[in-house]
Amino acid sequence: MPKKTLKSIVPSVARIREIKSLQFLGDWIYATNLWHINRYSASMAFFVGLFVAFMPIPGQMVVAALLAVLLRCNLPLSVCLVWLTNPLTMPALFFMAYEVGALIIDAPVADVKFALSFHWLGHTLVNIWQPFLLGCLLCGLFFGCLGYFVISLSWRWRVSVHWKERQRKRAKRL
Repeated sequence: MPKKTLKSIVPSVARIREIKSLQFLGDWIYATNLWHINRYSASMAFFVGLFVAFMPIPGQMVVAALLAVLLRCNLPLSVCLVWLTNPLTMPALFFMAYEVGALIIDAPVADVKFALSFHWLGHTLVNIWQPFLLGCLLCGLFFGCLGYFVISLSWRWRVSVHWKERQRKRAKRL
């Protein structure tokens, strides 16, 4: 992803300081490495965001923010990428994760009908939790690593293209 595009999306530290509701977090939220965009921070933010997106836990955005702080990667990108699993995409992605987990541990794939209720959690999820959680972990690691490498390699490719273009323009001037 081009750096200019990412910079236009991510708010600046000065703009974040203006938000009164974030003052209770103290000064660590304003650390420049959490808002700076470079190859490492963007790539690692994609890893964190995509990994946490596949975790079936409440508060995914908080977990992504904490991991971004610990790994010193871009905080807004990490938190935004968690929304890959939104209410529309979550059933399909989590069913895919369940199938991956069932394939790995050689469990029969059950005909799971998803329902958001305590009855479903108590009766159906109890039977499929092992392949589901294993699949979520493996899919999170796979897509997180894929995002990391795609962003890192595309960043390097873009820099090399700009570098060659600059060299070509310099050669024309001489």
